[in-house]
Amino acid sequence: MQPNAYYESDRLLTEYAELHFGDTWFGVENFPKALADLALGAMNGKPTGKAVDLGCACGRSSFELARRFDQVEGVDFSANFIRLGVEMAEQGSIRYALAEEGELVSYHTRTLKELGLEECSENVSFYQGDACNLKPQYSGYDLVLAANLIDRLYRPRRFLDSIHERINDGGLLVIASPYTWLEEHTPKEEWIGGFKKDGENHTTLDGLKEHLSEHFRLVSEPRKVPFVIRETQHKFQHTLSEVTIWERLPR
Repeated sequence: MQPNAYYESDRLLTEYAELHFGDTWFGVENFPKALADLALGAMNGKPTGKAVDLGCACGRSSFELARRFDQVEGVDFSANFIRLGVEMAEQGSIRYALAEEGELVSYHTRTLKELGLEECSENVSFYQGDACNLKPQYSGYDLVLAANLIDRLYRPRRFLDSIHERINDGGLLVIASPYTWLEEHTPKEEWIGGFKKDGENHTTLDGLKEHLSEHFRLVSEPRKVPFVIRETQHKFQHTLSEVTIWERLPR
């Protein structure tokens, strides 16, 4: 058997597969699970009919949300990421190769069963889509989770100014982001924050309030949730993502 036929060699994809379904490092809780748990905790008696995980990557948060939601849609711009989520949903397992050092790799199999998510796969579906230009069918949500998404969009302002149309009254919008604004992803005029405005510091949180306050209220203080991406056995990225939770105001 050729291992290469079974294992996805794309470096970024395998790093994210490990972030979503792999081991935890340095005592930092699994990030997609932590976000889903935060979102589910915030639902607190609200309807849990339909949720969307925008920028779902390999889909761990989508499966976690399906513990409580009747229907969860995972949407990502990357067909490769979506393919991994679909494979996990349909086969209950994925295999991938992790970089150890240089050309050396280790092979890993992860299953929904070992994560206690076997029952959840029936309620999850994955789609390739563009968060800045979502098709009309993506609507009627009780929860929108946008994890590490806004600072990777080419038109984040358009996304923030229109997302209310897709959320039911009283539904929640959960945004998590390390606010890493880079021109390679987002033209500078589209940045939400991270610049001077009228001589004052204009943070991304300021920008979020500016774009969302007409249709949402901020329901809790922002909190920072850590995540660790394993690059090799000796190199890791440790990042903090700021999480804000917004409730859709009645129309």
